[in-house]
Amino acid sequence: MAPTRPDRLSPAMSAAVALLASGALLPALAVLGELRPGPVPLAAYAALCAALGRSSRPVAAPLIGFAAWLFHNGFVEHRHGVLGWSGLSTEAVRFLVLAVPALLLALPGSLPRPALSAPRDRGRRHRTA
Repeated sequence: MAPTRPDRLSPAMSAAVALLASGALLPALAVLGELRPGPVPLAAYAALCAALGRSSRPVAAPLIGFAAWLFHNGFVEHRHGVLGWSGLSTEAVRFLVLAVPALLLALPGSLPRPALSAPRDRGRRHRTA
């Protein structure tokens, strides 16, 4: 098992933060008058997922996307917290629009860091006194 990086949220913590942040985004969308189906709320949730993905591990991307999908579906698409189903292809595209940004921003942070090393001697000979 690969060592975990301390600067990345665990998948469970990423999901919890995604649920809280998705709920916190709703009042902002309501003030803007965007609690209705359309591209603006979906883009706002995708941006939220990307921001959360930047501090999460790649394995958490589906959890982040699902948490955002729950709030988008329940409060933007179908209102009053009632989940609805618009068909497999429609809901799959919405889920991917939310999960892929989280994954794309989580991937670079999961790469191993290069070890810091001393500068190379690039063929120069050091003179000793």
